[in-house]
Amino acid sequence: MIDPRGQRAAAALTSLVLAAVLLTGNPWLLLVQTAVFATGTVAGPARTPYAWLFRTLVRPRLGPPSHLEDPAPPRFAQACGLAFTAAAMLGVALGAPWLTTTAVAAALAAAFLNAAFGFCLGCELYLLARRAGLPVSGRA
Repeated sequence: MIDPRGQRAAAALTSLVLAAVLLTGNPWLLLVQTAVFATGTVAGPARTPYAWLFRTLVRPRLGPPSHLEDPAPPRFAQACGLAFTAAAMLGVALGAPWLTTTAVAAALAAAFLNAAFGFCLGCELYLLARRAGLPVSGRA
């Protein structure tokens, strides 16, 4: 079980990194964010560098969370983010800036929704897929 406040903090950091990628076109920042999403997908959202920052610097200054959440939906959301940043990296490799910009902007929009409003688009997609009977596990 994970602290949902950590997911919003991670989404805020993700938003900052992806906005910087859009503004600078820096492929190394994009690669770093892709690695963060890969870590969240494979090891779980509680094991990303952003989760470590939250646990170390922020959570000790907060009270205990009012509730904990199942990590499967956020893990699926990390996989969605990974798909978009991988597509963006493909755009970099192919010299297709339209693909890079579009994929980064889509990932940024989803991260911003979570950071600003607590609406995790990937988590909602996970729940919709589960309700539809599709085989999603939230695991890599």
